Amino acid sequence: MPNGSADLAGTPTAADYYAVNRGGGLYSEAISQRIGARIAVQAHKRGLAPSVLTVFNLGLGCLVSFVVIATAAPVAGGHVWAWPIGLLALIGWQLAYAFDCSDGQLARVTHQASAAGGRLDVLCDVAVQISLVSALAATAKAQVSDTPAWLLAAFAGTWMVNLVTSVMQGGEQAASMVSSRSLPVRLVKLVRDYGAVIALAGVVLTVAPQWTIWFVGLFTLVNAAFLAASVVFSARQALRG
Repeated sequence: MPNGSADLAGTPTAADYYAVNRGGGLYSEAISQRIGARIAVQAHKRGLAPSVLTVFNLGLGCLVSFVVIATAAPVAGGHVWAWPIGLLALIGWQLAYAFDCSDGQLARVTHQASAAGGRLDVLCDVAVQISLVSALAATAKAQVSDTPAWLLAAFAGTWMVNLVTSVMQGGEQAASMVSSRSLPVRLVKLVRDYGAVIALAGVVLTVAPQWTIWFVGLFTLVNAAFLAASVVFSARQALRG
């Protein structure tokens, strides 16, 4: 941990945990990782292992998605108010992501990182994102009944591009197509920032769930374009040897 940043008792502070965060984008660094650092502080005080935070992310994220799926048709039919469900999604998904940020911070600062813990983290991330995609797809279909099946399939498939490329950023073969950290570039990259994207999803579900189909279409295009660009970038690197 950074020298001199822990308290007098030697307990890591939020600054210690935040210092080892793995980024994720402008929004994630400014909000999600900072909340995660405070969660890590409380988890350490209570003697919780990093994997407990990982599983909490899984449980909370999937539970929120289940509620959104279960209420998609009643909301579309006007039998259930949209804003409480949307607000639950907005806050619940953000909090689940903060727990996802906190587990790695806690593991690195307290030297509890392990290969098994890393695998659990990735698998739980996959499960939560599958549930989130299912929730958004269910809402889009409920709101616009003639939503094309191919669009929902493409949305689900391309959504995982972000997670896959994030996992691939570790190790010796990690590379970035645009390495600049200038503010304009980081603002553009918000469309690839998981924290920012699920915040937007929550806002849409809260104020205008009928626009979910446009959210689905937009991020299908964004993720498909990023996949295509990544293939071209990687191919050029491979051909250069």
